[in-house]
Amino acid sequence: MKIISIANQKGGCGKTTTAINLATALGLNKKRVLLIDLDAQAHASLGLDIESQDSLYNVISKLTPRKLKIENIIKRVEGTFDIAPSNILVGTLEQELADEIGRELKLLEIIKTIKDQYDYIIIDCPPSLGILTINAIRVSDEAIIPVETSRFSLQGVGHLMDIITLVKERLDHQVKCRVLITMFDSRLRHSFAMLETIKEKFGTILFDTIIHVNVKLKESAVSGKPVAFFDKYCRGSKDYYSLAKELLLLEKKEKAGDIREGAETPSKATSDLEEALQTEETVIETTENEISPLELEPFSEKMQKMVAREAKAFFTTRFAIEAPGAKSVYVTGSFNDWSLDDGCRLKERDGQWEVYIPLRPGFYKYQFIVDGVWKEDPGNPRRERNSFGDINSLIEVNSEMALEEK
Repeated sequence: MKIISIANQKGGCGKTTTAINLATALGLNKKRVLLIDLDAQAHASLGLDIESQDSLYNVISKLTPRKLKIENIIKRVEGTFDIAPSNILVGTLEQELADEIGRELKLLEIIKTIKDQYDYIIIDCPPSLGILTINAIRVSDEAIIPVETSRFSLQGVGHLMDIITLVKERLDHQVKCRVLITMFDSRLRHSFAMLETIKEKFGTILFDTIIHVNVKLKESAVSGKPVAFFDKYCRGSKDYYSLAKELLLLEKKEKAGDIREGAETPSKATSDLEEALQTEETVIETTENEISPLELEPFSEKMQKMVAREAKAFFTTRFAIEAPGAKSVYVTGSFNDWSLDDGCRLKERDGQWEVYIPLRPGFYKYQFIVDGVWKEDPGNPRRERNSFGDINSLIEVNSEMALEEK
C-alpha cells in the first residue's frame, strides 16, 4: 500500500484536479483507492459531487460533539474508488492542534486502521504549509508537487521541499518527491521556455507525463464527475490515465529493484543452486579443489532440438517511430501485458527510434510512449479505439511480417 500527498502551497496549479483524476485513473487500473480531502475548501469533495456534514474534522478533533472514526465518513465514488470528504470545519483544526502534543501524527494515527483496505491513499493537501500539510507529508511515502509553467509555481516547490526536509530531519521520515507539470499550454512559447527551466531544475524527479490545458477538466469538476467519466476521449482524461500508468510503472521498477538488491545479499539458501541461479547477479566462487556448479554437461541432443524448435516459434519484429528531439521512447502492448522495461525501450539514430522484439505468431495491440505521452503508430494504418479513448495500433506477427517496420 502506498500513500501519496498532492501538495503545493500555491493555489491554482491543478492540485485538486490531479488528486481527483489520478485517484480515478488508478481505480480504472483496478486499484483500490482512497482520496482524502484535507482541504477546508472541500474542492475535491465538491468536484466529485460529495456533500456530507461529517468530515475529517469529526475524526481528528477532540472538541467535536460528533466524534467518528474514519471508516464512518468514507463514501464510495465509483467502483473501487472511495473518498474521505472535507468541509469548512476542517480549517479549524489548524488552530485546535497548534498546542497539542504529537500534532504532526494525527493523520498517521487515524489511517492505521484502514491501510490494509487500499492499494493507494491519495491526499489532497490544503494550499498552505500548516499543520495539516505536515500531517499529510509525515504519513506519506511520496509527494507529488503539481507545477504550472510559471515562476511563482516554482517558488512554491522550493518552500514545500523545505518542509519535506524538515519532516525528514525532525520526524525521521523520508518522503520521495516527484514534480508534475500541469496546465501546460502548448500554444505559448513561454510554456516551452518554462518547461526547459523546470527540466533543468527538477529533471531527476520530474514525471515524463505532462498534464495539458484542457477545458474538459474544468467542465468535469463543475459537473461533479472525474474527467474519465465526463469525457473519456478528451486530452485531460488521456493525460491522467498516462500519469497513472507511469506511476504504476515506477512502483513496479522500484519493487524489481528491491528484489535484485535482496538477491545480492547472501541468504541461508546459498547452497541451493536452483534458487541461486534465479537471481540475475549471482556470483559463484570456486577453489582449485571444488567443481563449479556451472561446469555442467552440454544439453542433450533432445534438449538442443527442443530449444531450436522453441526459437523458431518466435519472429524478430521491428517497431520504429520518427521522434526527433525525444528523450525516451518505449513500445508496449498486449504482447507484454502493457508493461515497460528495458527490453521494449527504443534506441535512437538521427531522430529515428527502433527496437527489435521477438514475438510469437499472433495478433497484437500496441502503442508507443514518447516522453511519457502515449501515441499510436503513425506509420501503421491498422488501428482501433480502446475503452480509454486512446488509439491502439494493430499488428499481426508471422513469418512474412517479421523484420518489417511496425
